[in-house]
Amino acid sequence: MDRTEESETTERPAATDGSDATTYTETIRAHGHEHVQATHESTFEVTSDDWLTPAGDCILAVEADRVPADFDPGFVAAAQNTDARITAEIETAEHSHTVTGRGDPDLTFDGDRSGVGRTSDHIDDRTIMVDADAAAADIDRDLVAALADGAEMTLTLRVTVDD
Repeated sequence: MDRTEESETTERPAATDGSDATTYTETIRAHGHEHVQATHESTFEVTSDDWLTPAGDCILAVEADRVPADFDPGFVAAAQNTDARITAEIETAEHSHTVTGRGDPDLTFDGDRSGVGRTSDHIDDRTIMVDADAAAADIDRDLVAALADGAEMTLTLRVTVDD
C-alpha cells in the first residue's frame, strides 16, 4: 500500500449529540495475515510491515497504509489534550469492534512503522491511545478469525475534545 497518499484526516466542528465538541478522524487501511492471533492482554497494534511472525501476538493487521507519523497535526494536537477521548473502530467486511481510550499530552505520534493502543498509561512514539478499554485479546474472535484469513481491515481513529 502506498503511504504517500494524501492525508485522510477529517474534522467535524461539532458533535452530533448536541454537545460542544470537535472530532478529528484518521483512517488506516491494512490487511490481516495468517499469523494474526490477537492474544496480547494489554495492547493492540497495526503495522506497516509486510510480515508477521507468530510472536507478534498484539498485531491485528499488516501493511498499514498510514502510521502515526503520517497523522494530521490537528488530530495530533487534539489527541494531546488531557480531555481527549479516542475511539478505534476496527472493521472488516463483516465484523467490527470498537475500543475506547484517551489521549495524553505526552503522545508524540512519531512512530513510523506501527500504531499501538494500550490499556496502560505507557507512552512511546507508537502509542495512539492510552487507558484503552480493550487489548488484542479482547477483540471479537470472529473479527480476529477474519484477519487471520487475510481480510482487509479499516482502522478508524476518532479523537474528540470538548470545546
